[in-house]
Amino acid sequence: MDWSLFWCATKGHVTYAPDEPELRARLTAPTAGGPAWRCLRCGAFVTDGEHGSGPADEAPLVRRGKELRSALILRVFAVERFLRFLVLGAAAYGVWRFKYDRSGIQRAFNNALPAIRDLYKDMGFNVNNSHLLGLIREAFTLDSGTLTWLAIALAAYALIELVECIGLWQGKRWGEYFAMVATSVFIPYEIYDLTVKITWLRLLAFGVNLLLVFYLVWSKRLLGVRGGKKAYDAALRSESVIEVEQAALAASSPPASPASSAPPASSAPPASSSPPASPSPPAPPASAARPTGEGPRSVLFRPVLWLNCHPHRCTFSSVLCQMRLMA
Repeated sequence: MDWSLFWCATKGHVTYAPDEPELRARLTAPTAGGPAWRCLRCGAFVTDGEHGSGPADEAPLVRRGKELRSALILRVFAVERFLRFLVLGAAAYGVWRFKYDRSGIQRAFNNALPAIRDLYKDMGFNVNNSHLLGLIREAFTLDSGTLTWLAIALAAYALIELVECIGLWQGKRWGEYFAMVATSVFIPYEIYDLTVKITWLRLLAFGVNLLLVFYLVWSKRLLGVRGGKKAYDAALRSESVIEVEQAALAASSPPASPASSAPPASSAPPASSSPPASPSPPAPPASAARPTGEGPRSVLFRPVLWLNCHPHRCTFSSVLCQMRLMA
């Protein structure tokens, strides 16, 4: 699946007109509906989208390919954090209301207790072994100060989950660090809970939190892992459409001539001095001199005579002899 096309279909295209003329010409194409610009995300030429202009170094760094898939995964975690925020926020509100209307809530609980016992009995559970009912009974014995601190703690935890949700949904660097740190803080407590009793809910919460921390550290290169933020930004720039076009433009440009790059002479020779006489080339040795009347045909004829000395090459040598005579 092309994540760039999927993201452009939902968010729209992003185009940019650089000030450099040669690079600008590579990112635009004339059409009947006007000039079309290349999208920095999907690479297609489009006539619409969020269009910007300026120097190439100031072009927006748009995520492409695997980075868009990673952003979608982080949004799944953001939705899970938002659900936690709703649950914890409702619990904080319930504790706060319970503090000021304890007698009414206790009276309603006692009236509904027979129906709860019948429901538990029909489901095959023993009411006396219910941890939920035990917590409710214990809550009625807490004083107002304890309920206040409990409501504040639940509200603070809910706000932490909300900030994680916003940071992960927007894909910001600070949100990734905040989610990693806030999730790592509660992992030791979750391990302690698992040592006390193992339940499917605790295992699921521990697995999700551990997976989120590992994924953020590894894929987003947090805490200096795999080169840190510099390597992460370099990977984004290597997939940028403008960076690719700049590299192609640099590769297609002709290299500088060595004559232009050679340094000038330090001083010119005086006009009165005559250039030194060039030495005459040495005479070729007598063995290398060509005999009189011997042309290129005799040079070609020497390998033919050598091939005649080999009986297995008679056919090939005869062909060469014919070619020599024809020449």
